[in-house]
Amino acid sequence: MEAKEIYEKLDNAISKDRSYLESEFSNIRAGKASVGILNGITVESYGAQMPIDQVSSVTVPDAKTVLIQPWDKSVISAIEKAIMNANIGITPSNNGDSIRLNLPPLTEERRRDLSKQVKALGESGKVNVRNIRRDAIEMFKKAKKDGEMNDDMVKDGEVEIQKVIDKTIKQIDEMVVIKEKEIMTV
Repeated sequence: MEAKEIYEKLDNAISKDRSYLESEFSNIRAGKASVGILNGITVESYGAQMPIDQVSSVTVPDAKTVLIQPWDKSVISAIEKAIMNANIGITPSNNGDSIRLNLPPLTEERRRDLSKQVKALGESGKVNVRNIRRDAIEMFKKAKKDGEMNDDMVKDGEVEIQKVIDKTIKQIDEMVVIKEKEIMTV
C-alpha cells in the first residue's frame, strides 16, 4: 500500500467524521427555528417510511416557527404523530392544511444541557479522529512489515498524519466553541 492511498483513506475518514459532527450540531436547536430539527423523523406514507421533507414542504417563516405543508392532506395526522413520537420537545399545531411548530424560548438550564451535549459530541468526534490516526499509522506499519516502505517513509507518514490530526482536532474545538456560543446567546 502506498502512502498516497493511506492519506486518501485518512482524508475520507476525517471528512466523514466532520460531516457527521456538522449534521449532529445542526440537529441541536439553539432557540432558532431550523428545518434541521426534523432530520431523522420519518412518517408512514403510502406504505413506506419517508422523511417529512419528502412528503411535504418544510419552511421557516420566522425565527421561532417551522411550517410543514404536506402535499397530500391525508398524511397530516401521520406527520403530527411522528413529530410527537420523536420527542423533540415541540408540540405540533395542526390547522387542517398545515402543521406549525412554534419553538419555545430556551431556558438557561436547557442551554447548559445543550452546551454539555455539544461538548460531548465534540469529544466523541476527537476520539473518532484519534482512532482514525491509529488506523492510519497501523497501515504504515503494515506496509513496512510487508516490505512496501522503509523506516523513513513510515516516520514521515506518522509525522504527516499527526499534523492532519492536530489540525482536525483544532477544527472540531472551533466548531464546538461556535455552537456553544450560538446556544448560549439569548
